[in-house]
Amino acid sequence: MSVVEHSRALKSDPIRLFLCGDVMLGRGIDQILPFPGNPALHESWMHDARDYVRLAETAHGAIPQPAPFDYVWGDALSELDRADVDMRVINLETSITSSEKYWRDKEIHYRMHPRNAACLNAARIDCCCLANNHVLDWGYDGLAETLRTLDAAGIAHAGAGRDVAEAAAPAILNVPGKGRVLVFSYGSRTSGIPKEWGASCDRPGVNLIEDTSEKMARRIGHGIRELALPGDVIVASIHWGGNWGYAIRDKEIEFAHGLIEEGVAVVYGHSSHHVKAVEIHGDGLVLYGCGDFLNDYEGICGYEEFRSELTLMYLAAIDPGQGRLMKVRLVPMQVHRFRLNRASEADTVWLCGLLNELGAPLGTRVGVASDRSLIATAIHVRDHGAPGI
Repeated sequence: MSVVEHSRALKSDPIRLFLCGDVMLGRGIDQILPFPGNPALHESWMHDARDYVRLAETAHGAIPQPAPFDYVWGDALSELDRADVDMRVINLETSITSSEKYWRDKEIHYRMHPRNAACLNAARIDCCCLANNHVLDWGYDGLAETLRTLDAAGIAHAGAGRDVAEAAAPAILNVPGKGRVLVFSYGSRTSGIPKEWGASCDRPGVNLIEDTSEKMARRIGHGIRELALPGDVIVASIHWGGNWGYAIRDKEIEFAHGLIEEGVAVVYGHSSHHVKAVEIHGDGLVLYGCGDFLNDYEGICGYEEFRSELTLMYLAAIDPGQGRLMKVRLVPMQVHRFRLNRASEADTVWLCGLLNELGAPLGTRVGVASDRSLIATAIHVRDHGAPGI
């Protein structure tokens, strides 16, 4: 598409995006799908992936085995259809491979059998962000098979590649009649990504950024402008920070703001196992931590106060002509028996209160809509101190 054709294609209709937290389809979830891989694990306390299934069943009841490919997505599928989203983007925190060459210096390794990648097609996923701390769990062979499998499934990907140029390249998603979405995927070492995983000119790996400074935000903005056409909607996926805790460092807030000011429409942050603050900054949306969308953690004790089983579907409407956020709706979900279920009214109210407490210093308020989704809006009073509980 030429620049002229691209500009003519832009409409006033918003581009509707679905984003979510980490999608972890390995270990226990892989075992309940139609083509379970080798269940052997290399963890200090669990040696068989089927034990994660047993933990979940002990906690909440029987899980169908084999489960159909669409099982794990549960109620999210009808919500996506109702929202009529244009593009579905996830952070895939799982290697898709049958490789046995696991990365020996890591404690946890996620993989799903390549034939179970049909699970992604069942949810009509358009793009997988890969710059995270699990995509190379099964080595370079595992990464290569992950890329081949996604390509064969017709799913775009960004953030990892056969060399640094491929790892840094965005996924370019065409939205007929509206324009394009460019998804850039970056990984920070603060999320636990080994330094050796960074892609180079002669080594496969992930798109690793050195820091989250204002200088880095400007550098990223420059790279985006070299590739973007007028009217492109830009999503910057960032895997950053630790697993637990609501605190956000001032430098991370400044980095996110810098990206919005460089023309990014959505800063799509993830890594924490639970949801963190949402901010509307200027014309853009910042998701500081989207939590885990799917995992096999049911029945594991510890950190219960964070309610990590509660997660959100982030539905953002972006004006493609100006890259401006028009509306963001959050749909509360709960993972139960390895399946996404619509959260209860009480849990929805709890999430609303949490997001309001975290969002107040960032000038963002959340309210409960009539359909029990959450609507985020900007407020005028701002205290630039970082949120933290």
